Amino acid sequence: MDQGDPVEGSYGPMGSPFAPPVKRSVTIAGHQTAISLEPIFWDALRDAAKRADLPINALIARIDVMRMKAADPPNLASAIRCWIFASALQRRSDAASEADTGSECADSV
Repeated sequence: MDQGDPVEGSYGPMGSPFAPPVKRSVTIAGHQTAISLEPIFWDALRDAAKRADLPINALIARIDVMRMKAADPPNLASAIRCWIFASALQRRSDAASEADTGSECADSV
């Protein structure tokens, strides 16, 4: 199997989650930099930027500011992956809370 080829099963429009990283140039605070992320993370970052109604470079700049506040800042690509994962967990938690609140309201009727 070639690297990035779909493995057994269907992974939808994103293809295999094991695709190799893709390097893209972004501008942060007026400076060009290259970031290598797997396609699944580029897709998630693009979706997050769309939800926040921000250009992808602006979202990356926000993540960069947050990462620099850490006691031992990770590299930018790692910070982006961690931010995406933490964001997904928060959205899942928010959705679960909304579902619980909705069922409590239905029970009280």
